[in-house]
Amino acid sequence: MDILNNISLKPYNTFGIDVSAKSFCQFEDIDDLRSISDQQIPLQSIIILGGGSNILFTDDFPGLVARNEISGIKVIDQSSEYVWIKVGAGIIWHELVEFCVKNDFGGIENLSLIPGTTGAAPMQNIGAYGVELKEVFVELEAYNRNSTEIEIFKNEDCNFGYRESIFKTSAKNKYIITSVILRLTRKDHLLNTEYGAIRHILKDWGIESPTIRDISNVVMSIRRSKLPDPKEIGNAGSFFKNPIIDKIDYEALKLEFPGVQVYDAGPDHVKVPAGWLIDQCGWKGKRIGNIGVHKNQALVLVNYGGGKGSDLVTLAKDIQTSVSDTYGIELQPEVNIIGPGRN
Repeated sequence: MDILNNISLKPYNTFGIDVSAKSFCQFEDIDDLRSISDQQIPLQSIIILGGGSNILFTDDFPGLVARNEISGIKVIDQSSEYVWIKVGAGIIWHELVEFCVKNDFGGIENLSLIPGTTGAAPMQNIGAYGVELKEVFVELEAYNRNSTEIEIFKNEDCNFGYRESIFKTSAKNKYIITSVILRLTRKDHLLNTEYGAIRHILKDWGIESPTIRDISNVVMSIRRSKLPDPKEIGNAGSFFKNPIIDKIDYEALKLEFPGVQVYDAGPDHVKVPAGWLIDQCGWKGKRIGNIGVHKNQALVLVNYGGGKGSDLVTLAKDIQTSVSDTYGIELQPEVNIIGPGRN
């Protein structure tokens, strides 16, 4: 494993922010991780990078950026109903979805085209169109950055929540996820078509009995119609989490804003679409120099080319203030901000 110096991170973050790392390496196995530990670099001076799709650099990074390249997709067990697969943390998530759809393994087809690596998926319990990772997640292996040993985290150990896990709270920066085990269906797939757009497109396409391939194709169609391709316009997908509020607060909000949109989030809470809030505040499609808010999806901040991470942070804070002043709702970033400007 080679450690390189003064490397541009522009190719390694989907925002396309042109900053540099003092040191850079790519690791492919546990031995590589132990080699990094042998360098005795302080943990706070090391960033573990996956697909770079959920990160915003606001300045050059003065430490080591280590990119996860652990590969492999392997069936480790199966029954008449289920299959268990073990996936290297460096595998691109959508490549895993494609593998599963091709082999008729059901459960993650609604998560098609989500950017990033498999190792990043449990960190924030990725979810889309009515499905969350925790529903198929069994366990993961993680490298303890202090002891240099591998530890196993089962589903219940991860404290999964809405775009949350233990790896974003009490275990943040303490572990490096090396592999993930999922349990998927082999037959009688429980297809989730609850989101209206999925049902409408299936109907438009004349599909009455959809397969997991059909669901994947529909989800990809929806995402491509709303979300810009990072290869064309720098972005990290959804910049903010959808806020969850008490139903009591929702009733008060509805009196002032009768058109407010919400989704059920349990017996006492509702989820308010952050994109709708941002759109209503007039930010959708707004451009400021080289950055802006995407014209088709207000939840996506974009870098048109040459934009700075610090400018995107300023834009995000202006949006947060606007939504807070108008609706009394605080938006929280889903993107991990590295450098000056992070909360």
